[in-house]
Amino acid sequence: MQFSYINPTQIEFGQGKISKINELIPKEDRVLFLYGGGSIKKNGVYNQVKDALNNHTWFEFGGVEANPKKETLDKAIACARENKVDFVLAVGGGSVIDGAKYVANAFYHDGDAWDLLDGKFTPTKALKIGAVLTLAATGSESNSGSVITKGETKEKRFFHSPFSYPQFSILDPDVLKSLDKRQLVNGVVDAFVHTCEQYLTQPHGALAQDYYAEGLLRGLTELANTFETRDDLWYANLMWLANQALNGLIGLGVPQDWATHFIGHELSGLYGIDHARTLAIIQPNLLTILADEKKDKLLQMGKNVFKLDTNNPLEVVEKIRALYSSLNIDLKISSYTEDKEIIEKVTSLLEKHGFTEFGDRATVNKAVVIKILEKSI
Repeated sequence: MQFSYINPTQIEFGQGKISKINELIPKEDRVLFLYGGGSIKKNGVYNQVKDALNNHTWFEFGGVEANPKKETLDKAIACARENKVDFVLAVGGGSVIDGAKYVANAFYHDGDAWDLLDGKFTPTKALKIGAVLTLAATGSESNSGSVITKGETKEKRFFHSPFSYPQFSILDPDVLKSLDKRQLVNGVVDAFVHTCEQYLTQPHGALAQDYYAEGLLRGLTELANTFETRDDLWYANLMWLANQALNGLIGLGVPQDWATHFIGHELSGLYGIDHARTLAIIQPNLLTILADEKKDKLLQMGKNVFKLDTNNPLEVVEKIRALYSSLNIDLKISSYTEDKEIIEKVTSLLEKHGFTEFGDRATVNKAVVIKILEKSI
């Protein structure tokens, strides 16, 4: 238990909070209003943001994809530079917020912005960032991480930067009510796996991290079980649980895994499968293969999250798989692509990105990945 922790993001949580943008961005700042596919124009969020910016000079850039692409975001950087902006306001889900982080961190860089993802460029300054969250899943609204896809090579990479923490994030649960079921399911699963990546590792004795993670997993399980009877509190709980799953707290000073994510990222980049669905496909199969080394934590999860009385870690894995199935997620890669070279493509990309021995014990190598993918296809 050794760590440094700071989370500088101011959270404004609750209905009607979007109007506070007016107070939270300095009046003299020129603002780039960044958003996604335009759903915010149908659900009223666009107009709320526009009204809140009525005392500011602002410019808009729409069209950021669900797996945000470098090619699109490079145009957003050009727009930001052309208009000499000081502040990027991301209005959307994790993809738009991740895109804002890319724009903000690359703004002062003379070279290719992808240098951020390749580790060739470390920013020393960046534009300021704010966020209005419209889809609860990634926790990007108050963490330092960002995941970007390069369309040309179908690579999905991530970077962290201290400048990526938004100065503020507005979380209005009412905004989630306009989402379709698929997006809400993705949010529940994404937050669930984020928590597992920091929890299903090995015994470590950090009680706050373990028990807080178990509380989040129990909450997300409850949301899955009550998915068809969603009320105001359901949406509020999803928004806050997803935030807490990846704002840094539960991973402090303890082993973390992320093997499911690294494999899932390659599937998303290659085939455009929803991020959360790649996680739901891969995770149960990874846990099955690594059940012996993860036995202690799996049994702890079985007892404290699912209330199971068992000494068999595979029963806990099946409980996780059943949870995803109950949300009508198709758990086979073959349902999303007919490509016959999945294993070869994923393993070569993992190798290219430096993932040859990973997971919390560095036991996930090419042979293990092949086994996981064979079970997943």
